[in-house]
Amino acid sequence: FFQPCRVDLSGQPPIYSGGSPRLVVFSVETQMNTDENMMFPDSYEDSRERFRGDLSLVQASWPNAALDQYQIDVEDDLSIDWIQADANESRQKLFILTIGQHGAEGIVGSAMMQIFIEEYLPKLNPQDTGLLLVHATNPWGMKHWRRVNSNNVDLNRNFVWEESDLNAAANPNYNEISRFLNPPRPVKTIWLANLQFVFHLIRMLISPGQSVLRSAMLMGQYRTKQGLYFGGQGFQAETVFMMDLYRKAIQEYDQIVHLDMHTGYGPRFQMSLVNSPLEHRPPQALSHAFGYPLIVSATPDEFYTIHGDMVDWVYRLWQEEFPTKRLYATAFEFGTLGDSLLASIRSMRAMVFENQSHWFGVSRPHVQQRVQDEFKALFSPQERDWREKAVSDARQAFTGILTAEGFIGGQ
Repeated sequence: FFQPCRVDLSGQPPIYSGGSPRLVVFSVETQMNTDENMMFPDSYEDSRERFRGDLSLVQASWPNAALDQYQIDVEDDLSIDWIQADANESRQKLFILTIGQHGAEGIVGSAMMQIFIEEYLPKLNPQDTGLLLVHATNPWGMKHWRRVNSNNVDLNRNFVWEESDLNAAANPNYNEISRFLNPPRPVKTIWLANLQFVFHLIRMLISPGQSVLRSAMLMGQYRTKQGLYFGGQGFQAETVFMMDLYRKAIQEYDQIVHLDMHTGYGPRFQMSLVNSPLEHRPPQALSHAFGYPLIVSATPDEFYTIHGDMVDWVYRLWQEEFPTKRLYATAFEFGTLGDSLLASIRSMRAMVFENQSHWFGVSRPHVQQRVQDEFKALFSPQERDWREKAVSDARQAFTGILTAEGFIGGQ
């Protein structure tokens, strides 16, 4: 849960040391390309408008490409938008890219979507490769800078195979930590809120203990409707729609690659590829195949267990209904605050305060701003060096995965 902290006084981003040795050279003159910085939109509306405008770029190679929307909220003008383009001749390969399942993470996801469209789309073969590009699978959360949907449901805890699996028995230990994670009072002054948080955190680490706290918090829970990581007590409209969209698209193709964009967890300057436990190839083998240094499996030892994970659901769909097809699905997890002890505490605190202020308010306006700024730092960093490294990691992963899976190069 809390990993040892290494202090770096150089002022440079740390270089991940796992996997194959690499030489990375930094120049003091290096600045983020202005065009790259523009990849990160300011809002849900800006991101959606750009995505809709990208249809013409797709149609240049896929004349049949079409843009469609699934309206989530008419009054608030919220929609899940997607571009679907079928292979021009033989439907062999399907590439799926999804963003914004945790709404506040959609800004970074939007940047990665744009990089893929502008830089990797021209490298694909439209004769045998189809596309499914989905913008903001949680549009309400992206617009309102929340991680959940309008029902406070974490959609990445809502993708169970049977709706009956959305029950409290899935995570019985959550009751022991619920009051700590979901204090039923307004956020008062920041110093007092911090003091209370640290005091209760120490108590939680003593009992029920570190391992129970970590697993019970992150797995997902189905009892406390206003609580963190609430997975719902029924399928959400967004979930049902995406399940149907996946099923219809996947059944048409022999090979599928699905990449889902997330932020928040892991080393600050090294994006992780987070595989489903249902992926049969070990992370070490895939790291070698993709030429990417940090690949983990969503297990307690390497990442954490998720109940109702969307990528897991895609693998289950493959196993149950399309076992003869070839599938690789993973999440790009861009670490933001880092994985040190202090960063882990800060991440948890940001989540607790944001949810607490949403339901119970704050004592003063400036407190709300502090809470929001910290929450945005957790899911959408503004720093140039962070964005620059995130873009670099995404390019490395896109190239490695698409090459190894036969979507680009040597076709």
